[in-house]
Amino acid sequence: MNTEDNTIEFVSCDLCYTAGKPAFEKNPSTLKSQTPLPIVINGKKIQTIDVHAHCQVSEALELVKNRPEVAGQTLAGADFARVENISSRLEDMDAMGIDMQALSITVFQHFHWAEKDLAAEIIRIQNEKLAEICGQYPERFVALGTVSLQHPDLAVQQLDHSVRNLDHRGVMITATIGEDELSNPKFNPFWAKAEELEALVFIHPRHFKAAAQRFEGRGFLSNIIGNPLDTTVALAHLIYEGVLDQYPDLRILGAHGGGLLPSYIGRYDHGHNSNDRGGCGLEQKKPSEYLKQIYFDTLVYGTENLRHLLNECGSSQLVLGTDHPAGMANINPIAHLLSVDGLSNDDIEAICNGNLKKLLKINM
Repeated sequence: MNTEDNTIEFVSCDLCYTAGKPAFEKNPSTLKSQTPLPIVINGKKIQTIDVHAHCQVSEALELVKNRPEVAGQTLAGADFARVENISSRLEDMDAMGIDMQALSITVFQHFHWAEKDLAAEIIRIQNEKLAEICGQYPERFVALGTVSLQHPDLAVQQLDHSVRNLDHRGVMITATIGEDELSNPKFNPFWAKAEELEALVFIHPRHFKAAAQRFEGRGFLSNIIGNPLDTTVALAHLIYEGVLDQYPDLRILGAHGGGLLPSYIGRYDHGHNSNDRGGCGLEQKKPSEYLKQIYFDTLVYGTENLRHLLNECGSSQLVLGTDHPAGMANINPIAHLLSVDGLSNDDIEAICNGNLKKLLKINM
């Protein structure tokens, strides 16, 4: 209990939060979770949905383990295997204060090199496994499926099938598909189908390969810098190549707080308005106006980073994300959110569950 500044009080499992004041010290994201389930704020139970949670499907790995394209790569990890040990995953979720996860397949099992028949079988196995798990635990999981975007026509069929027949609520894709940007016109049928289905499209990085040489050395730069940069470039292409104008009702989610996009959006606007028009593409409005067409997870780790993201984008565009069970996961997501000053109870509820209930069509 800490009532000296009237910001936080634990009474059993009841978290008494005073709107507008931070309930936790800054930057709690690296700490062990301080807010296990249930999350109760001012006497009201707050449901929590984590949109950024990964898993692996070992059956799919059997199809590719002998392929030269994956030689020397780590295809499986003990952390991601938790999808095959649901009790461990549920224990983690309870400790982190997470009621529900939107499960997606780890990017290391998105095999863009796979030829069409192999790709179809990989995706079938992955998506059916996701549906099976969600069917067994409907109160704890929903699915964001996978598609073979290297074969756009197949991806359209896979997305349609997974949403209509497997009850998936959307799809996770990587920030590039091989060497192709997501704004490549060959992906337009996929974007059209996603818009038609009102399916959430979660854009997740897979390292920024174009700068791989500069990321060598200490510091895990391929992840720390490369991952948010990968998402940044992908979202920028969708803006500047006119994809968000062509498909204005898309439900796009950018991982890791959308990378650098929200933080540097003023620079985008300056380029858009510059005399030489050097920063202007096919976009029909200022880049900052597209922030209301994109959703961003809270996975930015620092308190001030999250506060800035809220100020730039608004609570209507933010959703909880943890990256569970990866090593870079924020295992203290609720304390991270409540470490930001100026939050209203409506802000908290929108970010914890309200926005995702609408995006993922969840009834809790």
